[in-house]
Amino acid sequence: MRRCGLTGVLMTLLGGFVFAQTPETTTFQTADFWKPELDLRSDVAIVYGMNRSFPERVKSWRERGYGIHMMTGVAWGGYQDYLEGRFDGKNHMDEGQVQRDGTMIMHGPGVPYMVPTPGFIEYLKSLVKQAIDEGVTAIHLEEPEFWNRGGYSEGFKREWQAYYNEPWQAQHESPEATYRSARLKYHLYFRALKEIFLFAKEYSEKAGRPVRCYVPTHTLINYSAWGIVSPEASLAGLPGMDGYIAQVWTGTARSPVFYEGVEKERTFENAFLEYGSMVAMTQPTGRRVFFLTDPVEDNPDHTWEDYKTNYEATFAAQLLYPSIAHYEVMPWPSRIFTGRYQKEGVQERVGIPEAYATEILVLINALNQMQPGDDTIPGTQGAGVLLSDTMMFQRFPTHAGYEDPRLSNFYGMALPLLKHGIPVRLVQMENLMHPGTLDGVRVLLMSYANMKPLRPEYHQALAEWTRGGGVLIYLGRNEDPFQTIREWWNDQGQNQKTPFDHLFYETLKLDPTSSRMEWPVGNGRLVWIPQDPKELVLNAGGARRLIGQIKHAGIELIEKNWLHLRRGPYDIAAVLEESVSTEQYRIAGPVIDLFDPALPVLEDKAIRPGERAFLYNLNHTAERPPCVLAAASRAYEEVRTEQSYACVMKGPAATQGIARILLPAEPNHVEGQDPSGQKIDLHPQWDTKTKTLLVKYPNHPDGVRLVVEY
Repeated sequence: MRRCGLTGVLMTLLGGFVFAQTPETTTFQTADFWKPELDLRSDVAIVYGMNRSFPERVKSWRERGYGIHMMTGVAWGGYQDYLEGRFDGKNHMDEGQVQRDGTMIMHGPGVPYMVPTPGFIEYLKSLVKQAIDEGVTAIHLEEPEFWNRGGYSEGFKREWQAYYNEPWQAQHESPEATYRSARLKYHLYFRALKEIFLFAKEYSEKAGRPVRCYVPTHTLINYSAWGIVSPEASLAGLPGMDGYIAQVWTGTARSPVFYEGVEKERTFENAFLEYGSMVAMTQPTGRRVFFLTDPVEDNPDHTWEDYKTNYEATFAAQLLYPSIAHYEVMPWPSRIFTGRYQKEGVQERVGIPEAYATEILVLINALNQMQPGDDTIPGTQGAGVLLSDTMMFQRFPTHAGYEDPRLSNFYGMALPLLKHGIPVRLVQMENLMHPGTLDGVRVLLMSYANMKPLRPEYHQALAEWTRGGGVLIYLGRNEDPFQTIREWWNDQGQNQKTPFDHLFYETLKLDPTSSRMEWPVGNGRLVWIPQDPKELVLNAGGARRLIGQIKHAGIELIEKNWLHLRRGPYDIAAVLEESVSTEQYRIAGPVIDLFDPALPVLEDKAIRPGERAFLYNLNHTAERPPCVLAAASRAYEEVRTEQSYACVMKGPAATQGIARILLPAEPNHVEGQDPSGQKIDLHPQWDTKTKTLLVKYPNHPDGVRLVVEY
């Protein structure tokens, strides 16, 4: 039986370092030394940034029992030693990404976004070496980002000549130059990570301390929307690449999108699709992905209330993917627990409300217990949307008046399904050659209005899937200016064929003179809807038309206004606005409401449109008493006897702890002690119906000891 809250830590000595062998299921990233108010009790502290304080920062977290990873930026950072020539005697300020007007694109004062030149790659290797020498167990090189609007520096021009064996072309001059510029940017960061990870693996193995290598990255959807190129799916093919952190949070998910002609923030829906794109990118390859959420965000000008609402939306969205059970519980805990932000009705900025801090701790401790599974969201299964890394290639600048506002060609296929309660599955085109990528997909929507195929083999995979019984629905007018750039589908510009032509007429062998819009293909079916997907969200009524066309193709759709997944004892649910009804959705209890820091037990939970719920369902728990079911701290040193239960609850200082404990009988004695042994009042409350005890206490990183006798 899995034990609630119990963390086994085995200390081993390797290569002169003492390591805490933890599950490495939950992590957070920090640039700080250990502080009592930041002691979150996740498995791993990812120590950020390589500087003179790195060894001491690592030591401070390791001494508190954390596994240690290192993270630094791969496209930017406090790299003045390299930029100003102290690393190799050469000034490298000319290696920043440059936009058309000649100005450098900056991440901050004195911190340019870099073109990853060979010299810069060698510098990053030197930082990785230092981290390995300090005994870290994993390397994270975050955010390999090349801005679409960049590509005008002398360094980039040299890379163009070397890669294409032809003179540089300004990307604003033609669609072809735009596409080729983005493809080169994609290659440059692929090359950089390939070389650095190869070095990390070889060096760490020789040292007897092999490390894992991860890329924390925004999603393909977000980078495409924000105008950034990153290698994304291609990295999964690197031998030294172990996985990703999916950097999804309020700041990415709240990006406004169009639906039914209305442009606004749709944080939950966007987060669901962003996390889904990371699953699509990793699952067929076997690479690990950590899902990230952030209780605040990079923009410091929102209110605590706003942060809370959007955090709950992204938190619920991540849990709707049951195959994922590794999490970065937050970045930068110092800005959350010691930062000051606006609060509704208060003129000056204030620190985190006590109730919100407690809620955050309840949620991240639930992640410590979350198990992977293969459960599914009830309703229609197997409705997919195809996406490709090349969505990033044609975002900027626009050409010939053709625009795709807010990435609407993607959302035009995905949002109508999701808004009708269909848990749309995203499929990464670059993974089509991996076995199992299309397993379980019954209907697949695709378009070349906003992306292009990198390889002809993808078409063969789509054809085989369709002939095997799949329904392929293609949307597009095939009029965007990227259709006829020099590429493989038109013999490098020697004819006027488009990727649509290659898929339909060369691969699927359809009659190019036919006026039909539907064709039987083996045991499957092909449907062409001659509309760009963006038209389905930029205009009212488009979603209903698409749903009707999918049904007409023979796919039965179960339409509803909710998504609900059960993961072990947990219920995760979201009720959608702009959906098929405005009805509430109810989950039968008794349940513990984990979005309520008081951890109340409810007879049932009603969820209204626009709301999410995260519940511990006492009808479905597999736990046996005594056991901590939910808490704002992590349980250690658990001791069970026939008449008692004891544990030590550890959490960050200056926060309110709370725990709901399942017991076999009503307690006759409840006692709490702080780390000095002084008794504290736990304010115990007994719930007879559920046989759960609620206790409250001030959190402490050295632990509060609870003793319950019954």
